Amino acid sequence: MNNIYDTANQLEQELRETEAYSDLKSAFSTVKENPEANEVFQQFQEIQMRLQQKQMSGEEISEEEVQEAQEMALKSGENNLIKELMEAEQKLSTLIDDLNRIIMKPVQDIYQG
Repeated sequence: MNNIYDTANQLEQELRETEAYSDLKSAFSTVKENPEANEVFQQFQEIQMRLQQKQMSGEEISEEEVQEAQEMALKSGENNLIKELMEAEQKLSTLIDDLNRIIMKPVQDIYQG
């Protein structure tokens, strides 16, 4: 029987060879190479991180912070390079969600059986 960790490591390597991964890597490089897109993307990530940290620690998120996040999301969506990055990220996320469903099937079978 194969070691399950060997299988996981093989899956990790195969994930790196997918079109979805390649597209995300390329889109991210393109954003990093463009000063304007990179700046907007960095600001967007900082806001997201700050709000996630507040949410996880149980702190209340102010209306101003919500508005700031919405404005930055809108600004990010207007930049074609960031838009392409987000689309590539979503494509890879869908692939990972599919893999997760497959991996979790034995556990689901227990609860559904």
